[in-house]
Amino acid sequence: MTDASPAPARFDVCAVGNAIVDVLAPCEPAFLDAQGLVPGSMQLVDEGQSAALYDAMAAGVEASGGSAGNTVAGVGSFGGRAAYLGKVADDALGQVFAHDIRAAGVHFDTPALTGGEGTGRCLINVTADGQRTMCTFLGAANQLTVDDIDAAVVADSAIVYLEGYLFDPAPARAAFEKAAAAARAAGRRTAITLSDSFVVGRWRAELLDFIAASADIVLANDAELAALFETEDFDAACDQLAALVEVAAVTRGPQGSVILRGKERVAVAACPVDAVVDTTGAGDQYAAGFLLGLARGLTLAEAGQLGSLAASEVIAHWGPRPMTSLEALALTNDLSLRP
Repeated sequence: MTDASPAPARFDVCAVGNAIVDVLAPCEPAFLDAQGLVPGSMQLVDEGQSAALYDAMAAGVEASGGSAGNTVAGVGSFGGRAAYLGKVADDALGQVFAHDIRAAGVHFDTPALTGGEGTGRCLINVTADGQRTMCTFLGAANQLTVDDIDAAVVADSAIVYLEGYLFDPAPARAAFEKAAAAARAAGRRTAITLSDSFVVGRWRAELLDFIAASADIVLANDAELAALFETEDFDAACDQLAALVEVAAVTRGPQGSVILRGKERVAVAACPVDAVVDTTGAGDQYAAGFLLGLARGLTLAEAGQLGSLAASEVIAHWGPRPMTSLEALALTNDLSLRP
């Protein structure tokens, strides 16, 4: 945990994550059954499995993604200052990813991988209710190493945000841990998202150890929280998480979110939308608003309201990143971006 008082940061949020290009397509539940996919899940696949599933999917759209990449794109849309550390290949998809994240106002200069696997991609099948089922080929994203962690960028960021998916590949986990150590050494706050209940199931003990030792802020949804503490008692799980970290935010879909700090509990309502089109990126955009709010010194309720606003924008259209300026939406809804 951090207790130093570092100098003002150049960046509000620096994220470390899997640099992925998303391919989104509509599907029927029967398609998921036929492909042996668990609805609402995320699973890793190899290049051959990715190619076979892509061939079977309906026509879709490509959009730069990756959980933490989506989050810093959201921070940029709010007018925040963001940086990103993630690995793409020196190929067409990698160029698309780099262009998109820089166009969102995010600092990104991780060297591209040459001579190895291609840029990572996530095949996302979306049912009519907006639920997404993801199959991810990590490719170059899996080659993020400790050498790719720019300690100076980490040290110059108010919050360093770590993507839980990086617990899967060993080299990326080492890079993840280096970033956390650099943040701690600089007196910055470290945030982690649990990413997926299946990730929690695979690495529960390691995640708990990491959270207890290195995390100041945790973001999770209710399913991930239940998996982390192996209980369906939401209040009991919240109490256990609050005992480990300074601040936590737990999202609950249409029920909004609950923010935890010690014994304090702040309930934040979900922002209404006319229709849920695609929930891809909802948690990522909630994290964008919430983390920016914390970095700017807003109250827990204000930070949560920014998170809910960003989540409501992204679920109303296809794709995991904002299509409307989140800064403009915040102003329209009388939400402050400054304390």
